[in-house]
Amino acid sequence: MLVFLLMAQMALGLLAMTVCIPSMQDWPEQLGASQAQVQLTFSGYVAAFGLAQLVYGPLADRLGRKPVLLAGLMLAALGSALALIAQGLSLLLLARVLQGAGSAVGMVVGRALVQDLFAGPQRTRMMAYVGMTMGVCPPLAALVGGRLHVTWGWQSNFLLLLVLFVLLLCLSWRYLPDLRPQAATALPWWRQAASSYTQLVGQRVFLIYALILALSSATAHTYFAGAPVVLKAYGVGPESIGWFIMAVPLPYILGNALTSRIIHRYGDRRLMFWGQVVTVGSLLLMLVLALAGVRSVLALVLPLALMGFGHGLLVPPTLSGAVGSVPALAGTAAAFAGALQQLFGALGSYLVGLLEHESNVPLAMLLLSMALCAWLAHAGLKRSGAWRSGAA
Repeated sequence: MLVFLLMAQMALGLLAMTVCIPSMQDWPEQLGASQAQVQLTFSGYVAAFGLAQLVYGPLADRLGRKPVLLAGLMLAALGSALALIAQGLSLLLLARVLQGAGSAVGMVVGRALVQDLFAGPQRTRMMAYVGMTMGVCPPLAALVGGRLHVTWGWQSNFLLLLVLFVLLLCLSWRYLPDLRPQAATALPWWRQAASSYTQLVGQRVFLIYALILALSSATAHTYFAGAPVVLKAYGVGPESIGWFIMAVPLPYILGNALTSRIIHRYGDRRLMFWGQVVTVGSLLLMLVLALAGVRSVLALVLPLALMGFGHGLLVPPTLSGAVGSVPALAGTAAAFAGALQQLFGALGSYLVGLLEHESNVPLAMLLLSMALCAWLAHAGLKRSGAWRSGAA
């Protein structure tokens, strides 16, 4: 039950993020809004999902994991209820922001509990298992969301989320261990948070790990956000979007599965390197095909499948390194890294709405630029003392 709760905490926020992606094709007409305005419902969720983690991290280190998790899940359930009754874009946008802010707690507390309960290669292996679970969520959520949208309307997606958040709330209250901070402090939580973040900002290795995570995650978020627009150009409707979104998560699951099996043999450093190689190579292939005028959905999804596999090798050791850089601040580190991931993802999801999609060239260039920046950050990590000493 504990392993199930750890995975569910981190997976449900991603499920909530992507379940309504198929509906975004029809929202401009149904809600009387432009496509750019509709994109804000995704960007708003992602931004709130990231920023809220900055608050949850210090609170989880100060008050304990369980009470913070329960409070966040209640906020997510409230956002789901508001989205269920929304009749216009304004209330829907507010609901999505609340939903994102509430569901962010699972990412912080889940990662912190992995840090609390596992160590060394076992921690990286657990992160890989979590990655496999999270990899299932986007395609599954998009498939279920598209089917619910076609059958009962887009509001049914938010009814499903409301039920799931309430169920996770009840199970967490009943079964989750109440791990408390090891040391108490008389400082107000916000001053403790400021002190903790100041310490993290001073840790160069942590910042590099967090930047690699943020840039890598932004490529996937950008594709997820742009999928309704990009795939519509290929004649793909709401009920079928999930099958094409699988291009990234399913290979990501395979990469995580491989990581969990070979991490003891090759270590974090080699897996991160090969993850970077596969990611950059796949996006170069996507750009070459686009420049060659190959206009087909396969020229889009096959390179992205390779990118997903590369992320499966890259993300688990990077995430383990980020959260474990300062063990005493595991919750705050998870929050900071998670916030950067979501904020970069929100930026990418907004930028993709500004691109023209007559060809895949603009999208390929945007994704490749993010991957190359992650490669540069990786080069900085290799020059750090932690990398040379093997702590990475």
